[in-house]
Amino acid sequence: MMKKKVLSFRNLNKIYTRNNSNSVKALNNLNLDVNEGEILGLLGPNGAGKTTFINILGGTVIKTSGEVNVQGYDLDKNPRQVRASIGIVPQEVNLDPFFSPRKLLELQAGLYGIKKNERITETILKLVSLNSQADSYARSLSGGMKRRLLMAKALVHQPPIIILDEPTAGVDVDLRKNLWKNVRSLNDLGVTVILTTHYLEEAEKMCDRIGILNKGNLVALDTTKNLLNRIQTKRVIFKINKKVEIKDETLKSLKIIRNTADELYVSYEKNKIKIEEIINFIKTKNVEINDVITYDADLEDVFLHLTKS
Repeated sequence: MMKKKVLSFRNLNKIYTRNNSNSVKALNNLNLDVNEGEILGLLGPNGAGKTTFINILGGTVIKTSGEVNVQGYDLDKNPRQVRASIGIVPQEVNLDPFFSPRKLLELQAGLYGIKKNERITETILKLVSLNSQADSYARSLSGGMKRRLLMAKALVHQPPIIILDEPTAGVDVDLRKNLWKNVRSLNDLGVTVILTTHYLEEAEKMCDRIGILNKGNLVALDTTKNLLNRIQTKRVIFKINKKVEIKDETLKSLKIIRNTADELYVSYEKNKIKIEEIINFIKTKNVEINDVITYDADLEDVFLHLTKS
């Protein structure tokens, strides 16, 4: 079954001109489709173009050229409908300290022109677990509560697409897990989620697909599983009873990381050699293998591989 596209970008460019001469290409011919109901991770080093991408959708940056289509609306022809289709959760906590969560959500709903009888303030407060703090000053909320309140603000107009910009930057592990529970709940309700993150482990666990930006170019876009399969290098630790006489390239692509009396740590390419060949070689040396610990590629390996200059 064909997946419905809720966002599409065609040849999207953004060039910043400085001092009338120096120009920086923040986005370079970006082509990307986002499917309805997916969680898409957008990764990249600082300066890769992630914030520019979000700000173009948010209306705070004007694209240089290209097409942006959201829920069937063209950004150039229907900017208001595009904004109404998207909720953006910013990285920076920017809340009025003297407003309560309930008042902030009511104010935000008013800015979107939502009639009082059509507002879902109480539902949103429950969704982000802030109903108990609904009437407290925002300044008295913990860091985690403030993050959840930012998410709540982005939901007042019930957008089908939510964009989260580094939502867990600088927060502790428990809070991170809590925020991701909220994101999962939204996604289960059918909301399409785009997130930028520096935490590769987070992207690996949360995202259906991942796009990697580098210097304004989309250098990879695939399912998380397929991206991990791109890296053929595998690492293995053999716990042994005596040192093995073995050197680099004894077997095709084999590299020795560490070789001691009780441990042999190697890396190899999965497409060139099988682990059984290494085990059989060790056994020919009359060495006992007591344990085997394997390490597959993680997203950090993929990220470094794709973004290295």
